[in-house]
Amino acid sequence: MSDHATDPATETFVAHRNLLFTVAYEMLGSAADAEDVLQETWLRWVKVDLEHVRDQRAYLVRITTRQALNRLRAMSRRKEAYVGQWLPEPLLTAPDVAQDVELAESVSMAVMLVLETLSPTERAVFVLREVFDVGYDEIAGAVDKSPAAVRQIAHRARLHVDARRPREVVSPSETRAALESFRRALDGGDLQSLLDVLAPEVVLVSDGGGHKQAAVRPITGADKVARFMVGGLGKNELPITIGITVVNASPALVVHLDGELDGVMAIRVEDARITGLYYVRNPEKLSRVESETPLTLR
Repeated sequence: MSDHATDPATETFVAHRNLLFTVAYEMLGSAADAEDVLQETWLRWVKVDLEHVRDQRAYLVRITTRQALNRLRAMSRRKEAYVGQWLPEPLLTAPDVAQDVELAESVSMAVMLVLETLSPTERAVFVLREVFDVGYDEIAGAVDKSPAAVRQIAHRARLHVDARRPREVVSPSETRAALESFRRALDGGDLQSLLDVLAPEVVLVSDGGGHKQAAVRPITGADKVARFMVGGLGKNELPITIGITVVNASPALVVHLDGELDGVMAIRVEDARITGLYYVRNPEKLSRVESETPLTLR
């Protein structure tokens, strides 16, 4: 694309690239697949006669949504064969993304997992309507449904997500405070300090993808989670360092073993205590965390 820097099609695509990437990522939960969708969108976009396009942003969103839907349906087969628990690919984001509260919540691990329970069309409609405030007519063109049908789908998806999303939106400072307490407890192997920061109903989901050891099923309850974390880290003979980064618009832990990236752990906080832990260890989902510049998103 760099050879056509002054081309109108390129300029428009570049201007909306962050938006298109975010739409694709929220639909797919995979940055790698979102990038593939953007490439497919670009290949179709350059063949369009722009003189006949009234709203170029809407046209690009429609192409991206359709390509993401195709890929999402294909991904469902991959997930069925996935080893262990599946978590979204962690996305390194710039700290200022958290200032856009709706966007920050929508890309959080907790909400991304809720979106996984929607059908592909429901997910597309929810993302476009609730996150990006796209009009019903425009969404209808993207998902090949009538505007009336899209309204019904949006209502159904909203109820589904609202029933499962965190009860409150927690500020980055609150999340960081809980994360700092959690990190100190892990560093010291202090079981009681871990229990103090974990909610009684906390759930730990770990994703190794068959490449690294992870719990096959979610672990529920503060005592079980705390013992799993302390026991797991205690078994490692290699030096462990635990730092804090910003993933999916929220503070998260980044774990290194002997200087090599081992995993990223996002958290969900409610009432100042951790109710969800999402530990991604699958190396195929971690390649962007250290190598990529933090994204600003839309």
